[in-house]
Amino acid sequence: MIGSGLAGKTALVSGTAHGIGLAIAQVLVEEGAVVHGVDRLVGDPIDGVTQSVLDVSDAAAVTAFVESIGHVDVLVNCAGGVVGQVHHPIEEVTDEQWAAVVNANLTSTFVMTRAVVPGMKEAGWGRIVNISSGAGRSVSLTGIQAYASSKAGQIGLTRQTAHELGQFGITVNCIAPGFVLSNPTSQAQWDSYGPEGQAALVKDIATRRTGSPFDIANGVRYFTSEWAGWVSGQTLSIDGGHSMF
Repeated sequence: MIGSGLAGKTALVSGTAHGIGLAIAQVLVEEGAVVHGVDRLVGDPIDGVTQSVLDVSDAAAVTAFVESIGHVDVLVNCAGGVVGQVHHPIEEVTDEQWAAVVNANLTSTFVMTRAVVPGMKEAGWGRIVNISSGAGRSVSLTGIQAYASSKAGQIGLTRQTAHELGQFGITVNCIAPGFVLSNPTSQAQWDSYGPEGQAALVKDIATRRTGSPFDIANGVRYFTSEWAGWVSGQTLSIDGGHSMF
């Protein structure tokens, strides 16, 4: 019988201080993986997860960290976000604001992937899952141009690396979450809508509810399992059916 196939394998998950990244780390522990979680913030302790502070957009720091933990079988790129930004008309967006969001979402995914791929190639097996956003397939609800662009870039990088790495036994897939109340930023966004705005958002979701971090983590559970051994280059919208509308 095919199982998850992760028992004893080493997983590296970025963005584990809270929310979706935290749930992903917990799910991979449940599947038997040895999990390393990294984030720019110090998160709450997670049973079975070794947590470290790391700027995943810093290429030198990422390379050194991967060398310190050894071979990585599973990589989940979950770090990212809006970096505390709000919408500004595009002509008012500074170079620094643009770069901060692109680095957090897209550059970090590239840097982390580049660091672990040599070991995966040598082993002839690997699983990479990138956590993008519904904004990468449509538009940013918060109107942040760099966020929508960098999340779309993650989807493009997923396709390209899946095409390049499949011959080495490495699959690369992507998840585009819908609205998930997973961190202070998403909670503040939700609160800003007020009761009427919240009701309107939920009405456009087929399942009539917002998501939870474990809704996304269970997608990672599938993509990293042996059941998904012939699935690569895909972007799965986990959004309660919102992307249909």
